[in-house]
Amino acid sequence: MLDRGGATHTAWPDGPNSPRPTSWAASSSGRANGKMAIVLITGFPAGLLQCNCYVLAPHPGADAIVVDPGQRAMPQLRRILDKNRLTPAAVLLTHGHIDHIWSAQKVSDTYGCPAYIHPEDRFMLTDPIKDFGPKLGQLLLAAMFREPKQVVELDRDGDKIDLGGISVTVDHTPGHTRGSVVFRVSDAQDGKDLVLTGDTLFERSVGRTDLFGGSGRDLIRSIVNKLLVLDDKTVVLPGHGSSTTIGAERRLNPFLEGLSA
Repeated sequence: MLDRGGATHTAWPDGPNSPRPTSWAASSSGRANGKMAIVLITGFPAGLLQCNCYVLAPHPGADAIVVDPGQRAMPQLRRILDKNRLTPAAVLLTHGHIDHIWSAQKVSDTYGCPAYIHPEDRFMLTDPIKDFGPKLGQLLLAAMFREPKQVVELDRDGDKIDLGGISVTVDHTPGHTRGSVVFRVSDAQDGKDLVLTGDTLFERSVGRTDLFGGSGRDLIRSIVNKLLVLDDKTVVLPGHGSSTTIGAERRLNPFLEGLSA
């Protein structure tokens, strides 16, 4: 949901409605250290709350991973998929808030791929604003949402799943919600590791904890134990705002001052 004191964030420097350009990194083999390397990482801010939706794939014409398809994500997502001849193999959800799951059912059922979510947040697929806002609004929105036909629960912390030729590690990071997770990909591009942090960690900020299931203590514990242990060069792709690195946040994030793994 809204983070950093309720502000929304422009994901890319060109403006809130400008998708990040789709760009393929040069790669002769498509592999790094014997594993399939990701040579497409693209994203765009979707909907009123500007949730970053990401697409990861190893090469044109391949299966792809879609992360957090938010409100009105489908048109831009379809353009990216069609342009690069990609077929979604999975929809990964960092947590269950409405701005991150709004289009999950549509993407999942349209392309016949499963949606992955932690069991603690699965109820939000049909009740994405629980205890947030007027009760009538909750009931009306609940009537609009239903589970995708295929749902896989991410119930094992540290588990690795292979999706579309990409190996993804799932770390449970409660705090923003009880079922928040981050997704890690090793040697994602140019030898750098990648972590998609949802609303757990942002550039110079952290996720809010005042909504249902939130816990400031759990959030800091998750960041210290699951994110600050990563290499400083690890690229952070957050749920809102611009990309950053673990090293930059370790040095410059005021919410992490004095913390260490």
